[in-house]
Amino acid sequence: MQKPQLSFWQIWNMSFGFLGIQFGWGLQMANMSAIYSYLGANADSLAILWLAAPVTGVIIQPLVGQASDRCWTRLGRRRPFILAGAILASLALVLMPNCPSVWMAAGLLWVLDGTINASMQPFRALVADNLPAEQNSQGFAIQSLFIGLGGTIASALPWMMTNWFGVASDGVGHVPHSVRLSFYIGAAAFLGAVLWTVFKTREYPPGDAELKEIRARKFDWTLGLGDIFALVFHLPRRMWELGLVQFFTWIGMFAMWVYFSPAVAKNIFHAAPGSPEMEASGAWSGFCFAGYNAVCFVFSFVLLWATKYTGPKLMHVLCLAVGALGLATVPLMADKHQLLISMTAVGIAWASILSMPYAMLAPSLPKEKVGVMMGMFNLFIVLPQIAASSLLGYFLKTFLHSEPMNALVLGGVSMGLAALLTLLVVTYKKSGAEPVPAGGGSGH
Repeated sequence: MQKPQLSFWQIWNMSFGFLGIQFGWGLQMANMSAIYSYLGANADSLAILWLAAPVTGVIIQPLVGQASDRCWTRLGRRRPFILAGAILASLALVLMPNCPSVWMAAGLLWVLDGTINASMQPFRALVADNLPAEQNSQGFAIQSLFIGLGGTIASALPWMMTNWFGVASDGVGHVPHSVRLSFYIGAAAFLGAVLWTVFKTREYPPGDAELKEIRARKFDWTLGLGDIFALVFHLPRRMWELGLVQFFTWIGMFAMWVYFSPAVAKNIFHAAPGSPEMEASGAWSGFCFAGYNAVCFVFSFVLLWATKYTGPKLMHVLCLAVGALGLATVPLMADKHQLLISMTAVGIAWASILSMPYAMLAPSLPKEKVGVMMGMFNLFIVLPQIAASSLLGYFLKTFLHSEPMNALVLGGVSMGLAALLTLLVVTYKKSGAEPVPAGGGSGH
């Protein structure tokens, strides 16, 4: 079936739920290291405490992708999973800032990440389902726009609560009121934005033959894992090439999410654990995260225009190089305001990370396996985060002198390597209705 071109506002409505999803991710990324520190965790253990996000991504995203490929309901194919994940994630956001101990917070993080992943993965497939190939870059760029906007607001919420609305701390050893209120607001925003997309977007129904096959399919007690494992040996070449890019990209981002807050507390605010400076440092780190998400939001408009001329590949190379420079120069910043310079560079990279790899990947995927392969592509995001969660704490202590700033430099080097590897990704040109590899390379 030839997909019709969608209007800007149709793509806008289809992507609006990502605004809410990013409230979940943004609050987590900006505040979890600080929450763990409030509850008594030390810097060397932070990386392993973040293990929930990548592990749940490995498990949840391919399974949800395949399940949504193989179903059709009154709400459609992808929207039931988007809505169910949003409801459960919103409940987890309400509970998270009320955890009394590190390990309870770590356990709830597994629930939060699993449900966010369950809601997020079908959004990627929804864009690929509904848009013709020539609109893929626009669709994923608009998703980046909402991710940037949601991340900006979510990351800045604790700072806004303290500095704009005068929300006071409730003492040493507790998660501050400003953080609690921010998580409550995030839960409401998450659910509200997803409901907008669910009720404002339609999906293309399956043909009669596919619908008959869906209804006749028996329940698979392996939950489709066997089919998923078999697909590993039939992934398009472009997915493997982009997977290598993603691997080093996300090591860089993960290093920033885990160690930026403790690095700022130690090197910029010189804060002791539990001190007022510690709370001020956490709020400013969140504000910096809001800064890079704001840049992501603004730069997404640039991507909408510029990729028509550069293509997604060259754009991604340039953006990753800028982001690598931003991460690597964080230790050179002398005061808290100069950190916003580095965060501007990271925001440019972040806008591209959230859109260009998917725009490059989508044309190479068989249409009947878009959901599961988009979910499997997430493995190239979560595997580096699992590796970083398991090893960064050891590296920090053994080779980086327990200095969180050194972990940020390592992240910048990793992102720079990802920029170089993007140059090796095979380039496709359209021939008729199907994408074929340019330059004689094999694509499938």
